[in-house]
Amino acid sequence: MEAVPNNKPRKNPGYRGLIAVVAIVILGIVGVNSVTQVQYGHVGLYKTFGKLNDNILAPGIHLKIPFIQTVIQVNTQVTKTETDTTASSKDLQPVSTHVVVNYSVNKESAYNLMNNVGGAYDSVIINPAVQEVVKEVTARYPAEDLIAKRDIVAGEISEHLTARMAKYDLIVNEINIVNFKFSEAFDHSIEAKQVAQQQALKAENDLKRIEIEAKQKIAQAQAEAEALKLKKQEVTPELVQLKQIEVQEKALEKWDGRLPSVTGGATPFIDVQSFVNQQQ
Repeated sequence: MEAVPNNKPRKNPGYRGLIAVVAIVILGIVGVNSVTQVQYGHVGLYKTFGKLNDNILAPGIHLKIPFIQTVIQVNTQVTKTETDTTASSKDLQPVSTHVVVNYSVNKESAYNLMNNVGGAYDSVIINPAVQEVVKEVTARYPAEDLIAKRDIVAGEISEHLTARMAKYDLIVNEINIVNFKFSEAFDHSIEAKQVAQQQALKAENDLKRIEIEAKQKIAQAQAEAEALKLKKQEVTPELVQLKQIEVQEKALEKWDGRLPSVTGGATPFIDVQSFVNQQQ
C-alpha cells in the first residue's frame, strides 16, 4: 500500500513565540492601567467616562478599570495665593492692598468642590472673593486707621472671607496684609504729621524737664534755708564764749612769751587771766 501524504501545514514555532510576547505585553499594559496611586497631601476621585464618583480615595495605591477609569488628585495641603486689590478708604483715599491668603481644601468635601467648581477654584472662587472682601473692609476705615489698625483690619477680612469660602468647602487658614500703598500726596501728609507730633512731644518733654529742674532748685533752696535756720538756733552765748576761748588757746600756743618790739601799732591783747581761770 502506498503512503498517503500529510498535507496539514506545520505550525511555525516562531509564530507561537510572537503570540506569547504580544499577550504578555497586553497583560502588562492592562495590569499597569489597573493600578493608580494617590500622592500624600492629596485625595483621589474616580472619573468614569467623564463622570465623577463621590468615593474619596485616601493617599496610597488603588485599583481602577483600565482605559475606562481615571483618578483625579485634589491637593488638600495648605496653599498660598497672593492678590492685589485697589479700593478707596472711608475718607476717599486710594489704597492698593497686597494680601496673602493661606487656604486648604476640606478633604471630606473634595467631591462637591470638584464637581461644582472644578480644578481652577483658585481663580474662580478665591481671588474674586479676596478682591471683594478687601474692598468692602477698607471702605469702612479712614486711611490712617488702615495703617494703625492693620491687625484689626486683617482679622475682619479673615472673618468675612472665611464665611464666604466655606460655601465652597474651602478653609481659610491665615490672612496677611503684606502692604498698604497710598498716594504720594497722602504719604507726604503722614510724614509731615509725624514730624509735627515729634516736635510737639519734644517741646512737652522740654517743658516737663524745666518744671522738674525748677522744683529741684526750690527744694534745694528750701533745704539750705532750713539748714541755716537750724544753725542759727544752735548758736548760743555759751557757744560764742567757747569759740572765743578756742581762738585764745590757739593764739597762746603760737606765742613765744615776748611782746612785739615794733612800736607805732596796737599791741595785741590777750586775756591771760581768763585763760588761767579756764585751765584751773
